[in-house]
Amino acid sequence: MDKTKTIAVNIVLIAVLAVVMFWGNTWYRQWHQFGKAEKALAGNDLIAAIAGYESAIHMYTPGSPLVNRAAERLWEITRRAEASGNPEGALIACRALRSSFYAVRGLHQPGKEWITRCDAKIEELVRFRAQMKH
Repeated sequence: MDKTKTIAVNIVLIAVLAVVMFWGNTWYRQWHQFGKAEKALAGNDLIAAIAGYESAIHMYTPGSPLVNRAAERLWEITRRAEASGNPEGALIACRALRSSFYAVRGLHQPGKEWITRCDAKIEELVRFRAQMKH
């Protein structure tokens, strides 16, 4: 019985260690991607910034403050592109934001409010783009 108990404890410890290592790696990569996006945004490289923020959301870790900060930055890029007369850029950023949250769906759907907000904005931008073509 002692040997069985030792094996069980070792299995649990190894499983916990594996989860902690996986979570830590994901957390680190999330911070790295967010940092790359911030640099790209500061350099006005919107496509690289969008990709970095999108990747940061894809590295979803519950409780991370970067998920919402990356979402806010993508929304800001959407609004800025729209205000500067770039509906295509706004669509790219908004679709990246929405699809990022769909990509991290698991047992629950994080970012529901962002998805709803993006759906409305995408519809508005597509309608505007169609009017511009006519």
